[in-house]
Amino acid sequence: MPPRMNNPSLVVPDALQPLLDLTKVIGQVGVPQRTLDLIRLRVSQINGRIYTIPADLGSAAEADERLPQVAHWQETDCFTPAERAALALAEAATDLSGQDDPVCDEVWQEAARHYSEAELAALVIHIGLVNLWNRINVSTRQVPAAWR
Repeated sequence: MPPRMNNPSLVVPDALQPLLDLTKVIGQVGVPQRTLDLIRLRVSQINGRIYTIPADLGSAAEADERLPQVAHWQETDCFTPAERAALALAEAATDLSGQDDPVCDEVWQEAARHYSEAELAALVIHIGLVNLWNRINVSTRQVPAAWR
């Protein structure tokens, strides 16, 4: 399907730069970029935002061979306890429907065991920002993105 319109972040004057700035700030708090990438992929999967992940991720140092397993992170042991806590938080904070307390204390406390308050805050903002991007892209039918 073709996009319904140009990406709204490019249509609304001066909208893109603050979003990029927020992404930069989140990346400076101390949460590993790989964890942020795992969250971005998992939240996007939940929201129906498609990324095309090449079969061969290459030999680049930043390539994470675990990406194809993110949808089934609970069933595999290749993610660290901290990554698992971040992925559980991302899932809970993304799927808010039908629950009185979608981010239950157990999920929150497990994440808090692995991340400082600033890192936890960065994770929450990152999850929200990924959800924002997903909703913009899904609503306007943006072309599926290639994983960087």
